[in-house]
Amino acid sequence: MINPVFQIKQVFLILLFCLFSVTSVFAAETVSEGDAFYIDLHSDESLFTVTPVEKNMKLNFSGVISIDVSGDSIVSAKNKIQEAVGKNYKIKEIVHFYKKNMIMVTVLGDVKRPGNYWMPSNASLTDLNKFGGLFNSNIFDSSVTIVRSGKRQVVNSDDYSQLVIQADDILLLSLIRRPEPKVEPLVDEASDQGDEIVNMDAITSLENGIESEPNEGAVIAVNTINNESITEPAVDGALEDVAESSSSMLDNYKLQPGDILTIGLPGEDGFNKNFIVDRSGVIKLPEVGQIEIEGKSLRQVETIIYNKLSVVYLGLDKLTVHLKEKRLLITVLGYVEKPGEVELPKDGNVQMAINEAGGLVIGAQLDKFQLQRNDTVEKFNFKRYLDTGDASVLPTLKSLDVVFIPSSPELGSVHGQVRAPGQGVDSTEDPTVVKVFGEVLAPGSFPYKDGMTLVDALMRAGGVTRYSNVEQIRVIDQEEPVLFNLKKYLDSGDDSKLLILSEGATIYVPKQVEAVQGGGRIVYVMGQVQKSGSFEIGANVGFLDVLATAGGPNRYADTRTVRILRANGEIVPFNLQDYTEGRAVELPKILPGDAIFIPQKGKEDDQSWTKVKTGKSIKLIGAIKKPGRYEWAPDITFLDLIGYAGGPTNKADLAHIKLLLPGIDGSVINEEFNLQDFFEEGGNWSEVPELVGGSTIIFPDLPESPTDNNSTWIRLVKEQAIYMMGAVNNPGRFAFSEKLGFLDILTAAQGPSPEADLTKVRIIHRGEKIPRVSHVNLLEYFETGDETLLPQVKSGDSIFIPSNERKWTQKRKEDTVRVLGAVADSGRYEFSNEMTILDLLAEAGGPTDKAFVKKIIIVNTSCCKNQAYTFDLMDFMKDPDASRLPVLRAGDTVYVPDMTTTYWSTFMEAVRDAVSTLSLIGIIGAF
Repeated sequence: MINPVFQIKQVFLILLFCLFSVTSVFAAETVSEGDAFYIDLHSDESLFTVTPVEKNMKLNFSGVISIDVSGDSIVSAKNKIQEAVGKNYKIKEIVHFYKKNMIMVTVLGDVKRPGNYWMPSNASLTDLNKFGGLFNSNIFDSSVTIVRSGKRQVVNSDDYSQLVIQADDILLLSLIRRPEPKVEPLVDEASDQGDEIVNMDAITSLENGIESEPNEGAVIAVNTINNESITEPAVDGALEDVAESSSSMLDNYKLQPGDILTIGLPGEDGFNKNFIVDRSGVIKLPEVGQIEIEGKSLRQVETIIYNKLSVVYLGLDKLTVHLKEKRLLITVLGYVEKPGEVELPKDGNVQMAINEAGGLVIGAQLDKFQLQRNDTVEKFNFKRYLDTGDASVLPTLKSLDVVFIPSSPELGSVHGQVRAPGQGVDSTEDPTVVKVFGEVLAPGSFPYKDGMTLVDALMRAGGVTRYSNVEQIRVIDQEEPVLFNLKKYLDSGDDSKLLILSEGATIYVPKQVEAVQGGGRIVYVMGQVQKSGSFEIGANVGFLDVLATAGGPNRYADTRTVRILRANGEIVPFNLQDYTEGRAVELPKILPGDAIFIPQKGKEDDQSWTKVKTGKSIKLIGAIKKPGRYEWAPDITFLDLIGYAGGPTNKADLAHIKLLLPGIDGSVINEEFNLQDFFEEGGNWSEVPELVGGSTIIFPDLPESPTDNNSTWIRLVKEQAIYMMGAVNNPGRFAFSEKLGFLDILTAAQGPSPEADLTKVRIIHRGEKIPRVSHVNLLEYFETGDETLLPQVKSGDSIFIPSNERKWTQKRKEDTVRVLGAVADSGRYEFSNEMTILDLLAEAGGPTDKAFVKKIIIVNTSCCKNQAYTFDLMDFMKDPDASRLPVLRAGDTVYVPDMTTTYWSTFMEAVRDAVSTLSLIGIIGAF
């Protein structure tokens, strides 16, 4: 008879082996997308929220720590988290949640980051702050209003543990600050004087949960309380610098006029832009109007704006308020170009304010600037700053300051154009100065020196301009007017003819035209010339000399109807165009007093082409700068005509220029010329079309853009187009030429969309004698860079990129494998030769809890004959040898049986009955 105790031991060993095997399987279970992890720390505050596994199989904790868990088991993923986070934090526990056990709720109100949060499905309101890290529970108590199925319910804090959170709940949090404990003055016992070295700003920062490192070089005071060290910045500036480098420290900054806030609210046009705090300390927001924010912290302002907008807008969980820039509002008045209010950066100074106001003007008193702040006025010497560069001379600016620049009668403090010593004086205070004005480069008043000549005075004024009449310079010297001919003096070089000036002399240099007098040897040029006026002529000056002096005819001149008006009333007509073309041989004589008049073209001149017969003209149509009808001559070439018409426009299709040439008996010869190739590759001049009278040249338009053919694709012939369809961001019909390639047209379609299946790209080649389709694995090209993998495409082809998200009925069975039975998501899956059965099971979400993984059945139907065999996944996990994995092919079927329908289930039921019987026998035997 078998010993009952021995039987119990045998059953116990069997159960222990089964338990070990099942535990091994679950220990090796792979992390799936949508699973979540939570890091519970030993500290009181929750620094990490429940973090789900993203599509790229990465965990991003707080947007700072990123961990790749692709292909990892749950245990392996926890080890990675421990290694990455445990360096800086003391971890109490790492918890894993399955995707099916996760829910999402929305948290709004007085929280650090309003928005959506992942929670375990069995979490209560007590766990809300633990898993969400929403506020500092050491400082605040919370009140929660829950919105569920459209109904609101205020929850008492005593009921938090009883209320379980449900999916799609909206939780509105209101925080109440707890009474602050009394802070006893900290005294350094080692100090004889007992000075207090408590930095209250630092204590406030610690209460608000702000952690920051002191600045490099700052003095650190260390207090000992209960044998614990507290590090504080002992210098006010140190904490201020830390605030600049830490976004959380901005909560302590008090907003002032000039600061720029960026307020974002997705979907609302009135937001998502900058708002400046005006002089009154307010900002103006859409719908709610003015909000006073001066002197408030950024956190306070965010709460105020949220409360104001909540009356008008929904979806405020996406509301963001940021301090974009600290600015100063300064008013600059007085002797500046543009007095008024200017904006400066936070470290702006007086010189920057003056520059923003357009700079100083002549008469500014540089040594007596004023800074007005509230009811106080501070004077400072700006000239000393300019002379020495000593920035300590300038006062520090604050918002709403007024900088005033007074006027000055003192020449030493006048700001103006830099001149040589003695120049630029005020003539109203010095009657001895010499005044120079008119056609000089720098008119002004200049100090008189003994023996000063007219040339000296003109040099002080920078010299004469090119429009000056140097033969008619007028001088008033000792109240006597004098006419001086500078040209005559320069031609002779006789110093005895140079005018010596006296004190208080006045010099005027007139313009050339103003000096012309009637009579003498004066000729007048009027009408359509570059520079009309009166000109003095000599004995040998002719018509062309005078016309050249006037700059010649302009583009509006009618050179065929020039008229010379004699002083005696006679009118002499002259055709200048005929003369330039060799049809006239005699120029008209020009006499003193004559007037040359060149009229403007009339309408009949602009339309003179209508008088030209069709057989003597050539028409230019389309994308050319000056389309129209042009007179034809045998010597005019194709390129001459295009050049005369201004050339093609930027949108001209130079590769497909159309020519309509007259043929015999009224027929039309249609030709095409590729001017683009001729320009780029060269050729023979004989290839250029020869034109005849009556020809028409058409310059077609190119599409506006290969990526924007909505308005022009109809005009695009199919020989110049290519078709892009399927999973691309901008499918359609695009312009295409032989110089473009496959990647060019893919780029024109703005690239493949995220769901594109790049392994199955198809190109349908049209226009060939037999149908042909090319198969392209574009993903392999991107991985290898092998240019030979890219297909050759041409105009008229169609490119199709399929989508990964197409229904299984759209997938060919030859490209898929069926997964059935006890898996998370059974169905048809695309299969490649690089995949194994493990990849396939992972794609299907893995076996379920009731899967019988020891007898996975694989049915091969894609080879020579149908066959089936089994695979022991549990045995493989114990000894993971890749050579033992079954070979799968597209078209196969994988079936994972359910334990409840197998002999194993029957066996386990028998084992449970046996264990119960043996246990009963053991109990009876004990008695």
